[in-house]
Amino acid sequence: MAVVTALYAFQRPWRVYISMEPYDNIALPADWQDASEWVFGRLMYPQHPNARFARYGFRWGRLDWREGGTSWSQDYPRADRHFAQALRRLTRIHVRSVEQPVNLDDVDDVYNWPWLCAGEMGDWKLTDAQANTLREFLLRGGFLMLDDFWNQDEWDRFMESMKRVFPDRPIVEIENADAIFHTVYDLDDRYQIPGQWALGGRGGGYMSQRAAGTVAHWRGIYDDKGRIMVAMCFNSDLGDSWEWADDPGYPEKYSALGIRIGVNYVVYSMTH
Repeated sequence: MAVVTALYAFQRPWRVYISMEPYDNIALPADWQDASEWVFGRLMYPQHPNARFARYGFRWGRLDWREGGTSWSQDYPRADRHFAQALRRLTRIHVRSVEQPVNLDDVDDVYNWPWLCAGEMGDWKLTDAQANTLREFLLRGGFLMLDDFWNQDEWDRFMESMKRVFPDRPIVEIENADAIFHTVYDLDDRYQIPGQWALGGRGGGYMSQRAAGTVAHWRGIYDDKGRIMVAMCFNSDLGDSWEWADDPGYPEKYSALGIRIGVNYVVYSMTH
């Protein structure tokens, strides 16, 4: 009991940040304070000066990324909570009903949340200190899922920071036979998962051009023992497939695949 109490003492308290999404006041689940086996860690990050959203300002003005409202908060917290709910239903994992935003500047706190997810990866720009902390987190057994970045320009901005995290480790296409695609579901038949914006939703035709002509890639970075540390969903938007899973206007087949991929990534991270 003393050890458990000490662990909780070092965790950053939970709070809600401003989201980039056009919704507010999402009701907290009744059990949001319950201790659990697994928590959805949402990686916070500084904004790249050439980020796609940086040119147009943010929903709440030009905010400090540490207070939310910038690209790291895209899909947050609705996608996080929908996925947590799905993971509860589809597995025996005891899942916390609310997400945990994680700031790498709180150096030791990241080790409390061994599974992290981030989106809009063409918009991040890590400091040297943040890149060092993230590298150490991953080498110690942490797992990072990256999502929702498209085309060469966003890939190039993403790589500016990723090269600082792992300058000497290649990014490769994950083979179909890899355990990450078969840990719970067999996912040989994977297809591109579009965002709601590419289906005539938010942003309409302008945003849909972002996905035009792109091909989905499932890429990864492995450690020295063959474990995937970083899993990248490039030219797909799994975050939207979770966020809009309860919306009849969003095609079920995309949420079905997006949730299954997420379930596999979580169980893989807990067993490898």
